[in-house]
Amino acid sequence: MRHLLLLAFACAAQAQGFDHAHGTWDALLGKHVVLLDGGKASQVDYQGMAKDRAALTQYLHALSRVGEREFEGWSRAEQVAFLINAYNAYTVEKILTRYPDIGSIWDFGKIFGNPFRDEFFSLLGRGMSLDGIEHGILRKRYREPRIHYAVNCASIGCPMLREEAYVAQRLERQLEEQAVRFLSDRTRNRWQDGRLEVSKIFDWYQEDFEPREQYFARYAGILGMPQGASPRLVFLDYDWALNDSRSSSPR
Repeated sequence: MRHLLLLAFACAAQAQGFDHAHGTWDALLGKHVVLLDGGKASQVDYQGMAKDRAALTQYLHALSRVGEREFEGWSRAEQVAFLINAYNAYTVEKILTRYPDIGSIWDFGKIFGNPFRDEFFSLLGRGMSLDGIEHGILRKRYREPRIHYAVNCASIGCPMLREEAYVAQRLERQLEEQAVRFLSDRTRNRWQDGRLEVSKIFDWYQEDFEPREQYFARYAGILGMPQGASPRLVFLDYDWALNDSRSSSPR
């Protein structure tokens, strides 16, 4: 019955034009995202998502019908929320094409079949990839480092998939909460023996967080770092195992 209700909700939203509340996606996340460690991390019930694949497909169709002209008429917050949700939803869809026979998103391939570079969907009237959303639009156009805490690459090392959709009215609060959640997760960011041990994200996207010393100082309390410290940065290994709620991979 819940599957039918989700699908009916998706169809109703479709009939009324684009839903900036992202109601179908919000319902899927609320149902299938499992919070861990007091909400600092999450895993995904991909088996449950697969059962609600029809509702996910309806949501993806709604995203793909938005043209560039319509998109440009939206507010900045509406645009950013749309792009983050699209990235996350299409990542889940990508995983489901092989689930349950997949242990990492890299199982698709790093050269041929690269899941981040493959234009496996259409968005804003053109073929699009996950990298196209993240690097071609989000990072390039909006210059918002907290985007890195919001897009989820279906991996344990990645900032968590949020348990609700991003929406324009709450976007600032949602992005800041994601930053706090990720930076307070001691499995991925921590002060230890005079070193600041942080996620590889801060190495890969160094330019987005410059000046990094000032950036980390802003969150010193959350990181457990003494005020005024000039830490030596150490980048932790990134866990690319699938963020599956049924996985035995340790946190």
